[in-house]
Amino acid sequence: MAMAIIVVGCYPDETLNVDETETALNMTVLDQYIEDEFTEEYGMAIRYRYVDRYVNPGERVAPPRESVVRPMLEFIQNFWIDPYLQVENGEAFFREHVPAEIVFLGGLIYNSNGTVTLGTADAGAQITFTNVNAIDTSDLAWKALQLRTVYHEFAHTVHQRYKLPSAFETISPLGYTSAGSWFTLDDDDAIRRGFTSPYATSSPNEDFAETVSFYLFEENFFERYVDMEEDCQTAACEERNAGRVLIAEKIAAISSHYKKVTNVDLEELRTIILAKQ
Repeated sequence: MAMAIIVVGCYPDETLNVDETETALNMTVLDQYIEDEFTEEYGMAIRYRYVDRYVNPGERVAPPRESVVRPMLEFIQNFWIDPYLQVENGEAFFREHVPAEIVFLGGLIYNSNGTVTLGTADAGAQITFTNVNAIDTSDLAWKALQLRTVYHEFAHTVHQRYKLPSAFETISPLGYTSAGSWFTLDDDDAIRRGFTSPYATSSPNEDFAETVSFYLFEENFFERYVDMEEDCQTAACEERNAGRVLIAEKIAAISSHYKKVTNVDLEELRTIILAKQ
């Protein structure tokens, strides 16, 4: 996932003071917590000690501070893991599809084209969270960044394992952008094309994941992306409403697909997630 912005400012000079030799021999309290609650419980390795392989060559990012690791883990437990454990059939789905590796990066990943990578996934095997040093669960923008990232990346496991819903690519075929140009659109452009975000226009797979992510997190999803604007007097309004028809069709297709291939009710999952906000 990425967001087009102008990169301004300096990179924070943050270091994680960890004696690798010592921790290799004696687990810290934090390491023991991770081992018990995540590695043993779900088979997830939590990577918070920064190494180069977690970012692409030429990318710059700050490492995470050790003090934010447990609060971040508690955050994703509450808003990502627990909802799946609480929804019917969700625990079986989560345990079968949970990524083997979770990576924490302290800052955002700045790209040469002026975009910022918010999070990444590697074929369902790894999910990377960025900007964890800025953890503030009362900050809606920070919270949205993290949850949209994890819901988006975890949704990729569904189409990777079970393909996209039938004919999903044909719902808004003319709305997809050419390679590398999605960030020239704004949010209204996306809606008019039948997408929840500019990034969703980059490919059918990203469209699927973005739609799931926005549906699960956005409290006002239906008001913004599905419900028709009344008494349209402009062409732009009519175009947005036409786009909303397409988004509603996508949500119906995705919800049916999830129920069929995962036995998870996305509406029920959404209700649980929104109740936590």
